[in-house]
Amino acid sequence: MSSINQLRLSLKPYDSYPIHNLLDNASKKFPAKTAIIDGDHVFSYQEIWEASLKFGSALTSLGITKGDRVGILSPNCAEFVISFYGISRIGAVVTTINSGYRELEISHQISDSQCSVIIVQEDLLETLEKALSLSQLKPTVITLGSDGSEFWNLIEAAHLTEKEIEIDPRNDLAALPYSSGTTGLSKGVMLSHFNLVSNVQQLVGLSGKAKLMHEDIVLVHLPLFHIYGMNVLMNGCIAVGATQVMMGRFDMVEFLDLIQNNRVNKLFSVPPVGLGLTQFTNLSNWNLSSLELSLFGAAPLSSELQIKISEVLDCSVIQGYGMTETSPLTNADFAESNFTKPGSIGPATADTEQKIVDVDDPRSTLPENTAGELMIRGPQVMMGYYNNPDATAETLTEDGWIHTGDIASMDSEGYVWILDRKKELIKYKGFQVPPAELEGLLLQHPDINDAAVIGKVDQDSGEIPKAYVVKTFDSNLSESDVIDFISGKVATYKEIREVEFIDSVPKNPSGKILRRVLRDNS
Repeated sequence: MSSINQLRLSLKPYDSYPIHNLLDNASKKFPAKTAIIDGDHVFSYQEIWEASLKFGSALTSLGITKGDRVGILSPNCAEFVISFYGISRIGAVVTTINSGYRELEISHQISDSQCSVIIVQEDLLETLEKALSLSQLKPTVITLGSDGSEFWNLIEAAHLTEKEIEIDPRNDLAALPYSSGTTGLSKGVMLSHFNLVSNVQQLVGLSGKAKLMHEDIVLVHLPLFHIYGMNVLMNGCIAVGATQVMMGRFDMVEFLDLIQNNRVNKLFSVPPVGLGLTQFTNLSNWNLSSLELSLFGAAPLSSELQIKISEVLDCSVIQGYGMTETSPLTNADFAESNFTKPGSIGPATADTEQKIVDVDDPRSTLPENTAGELMIRGPQVMMGYYNNPDATAETLTEDGWIHTGDIASMDSEGYVWILDRKKELIKYKGFQVPPAELEGLLLQHPDINDAAVIGKVDQDSGEIPKAYVVKTFDSNLSESDVIDFISGKVATYKEIREVEFIDSVPKNPSGKILRRVLRDNS
C-alpha cells in the first residue's frame, strides 16, 4: 500500500479567485445542464447564474456593499444557492444561520456577526422576528419560499448587470459560518475566498470514485448552512458542473425516494443516517443500485458500522474528516477497496500537513499509532475567529497549525483514526475514558438503537461514565443488562456506571452528539 502517496499529489499553486467564479465558470461551460432539482423546480446553470447576478444587484440597491454581512436562515433550496453566490459577487460576506436554532441562538449570531440583511424562509419568519426582538440590530429582512416572495420579486425587478467588485481572495472574507457551539457559545469562523476555493480544489482533486465528476448526481440532504453542505456539496458540485438534488428536513422515506427517482450516484452523509439505513426494515423496497459511493463525515463512524452500511447500500463507503475551521475537508479515505481502511478517516488531502501531538504538551509530536491531539496545517485553515482574538490564539499557532481538539492516532501510511474529542474525555479516577469508544460498543447491542455517553460528576471518582440509551421497540433491556454488556469488553475504569433510557439522543444537524444538553439535564 506504499503507492498511496502517488494517488494524492500536490495541487499547488492554488487558484486565487473569488468563490463565485466557480458558478461563473460552470455557467459558461454547461449553461443548459441541470444544476439543481428542487422539488418540482429544475434550474439550469445559466438560470442559477443569472438569478445570482440579479440578486447581487438587488442587494446593492438595498445599500449592501463590500464587507457587509448577509445572513441566510433557510432549509436547503435553490434560493439558498442563488443567495450565496449573489452575496459573494458583490463582495459581501455570507453568514449561514442554523435553521434549527432557537431565538437566543439566532439573536447571538445576528449581533455577533453584525448582519445588515437576513434572507429567511417564510416558515422561519416568526422565529426570526422573536430573535430580532432580543437584538439591538434591526437588519433588513427578505423572505423566500414561494414564487411571489420578496426574494423572487427582487430578482424580477433587478437588472442583469455584471459589475466587477475588486476582491482580494486571500484576505477578503467570503463566509462567516458559526462553529457548532457544542463546547460553548458559537464563534464566527472567518473563511476567505482562498480558503473555500482551495478546499474545493482539494475535494475535486481526490482520486477514483471519491472524485466529484461532471456527470454526478448528488443528494443534498446535509444542511447548506453547515460547512459540510456549503463547501463540499454545494460548491463542490458547482465547481465540476454536477447536479444537486435538494432535500429540506430529513425524512427517511423521502430520502430513499429521492435517491431512487433521481438516480443519485454520490451520497454524502453523516453516521446517524447510516445507522438509520442499517435499521430500516423495508430498504429492499427501494432501488438504490445507482449509488457508487457514500462518504460519511462530521461525527465518528466505527469500522463495524461502516462495513454494515456498505453491505446494505451495496456500494463503496468511506469516511472523511474536517472542521468548520478548515473549510472543512482535511482528510478522506480512498474508495478503492485495496486502499480503504474501515474506521479510518484516511490520509490528509493534497497539500495538507498533519501531526499527532501530546495533549498536555503540543510541542511534542508523538510516534505512529499513539493517541494524541490531531493538528492540521494547509491552505484551507481559517483566518481566525471573528472578533475573538483569545479563541483564535488558543486554536491557531503562530506558524499556522490548528488544534482540532480531536484525539486521534496515525499509522505509518498517514491514515488517521479519530478516537474522541479532547474536551469530551471523561476523567475517571485520573484515567481518560473516550465516550465514542463506549458508544460504538453500545450500538453493537441488538436492543440498542442509539446511545450517548457523558462524564457525570462524582464525588469519589471525579467523573463516572453515564450512558443514555435509546432502546429498540418493545425491548425489555434493563440498566444492569447494559452495564453487563460493556463490562468485560473494556478496562475496568472505562465501564459504564449509570444508565438512563431516553427517546432520542440530542444531536446537531451534522450528527454530532450534543453532550452539553445531556450534561445539563443529568
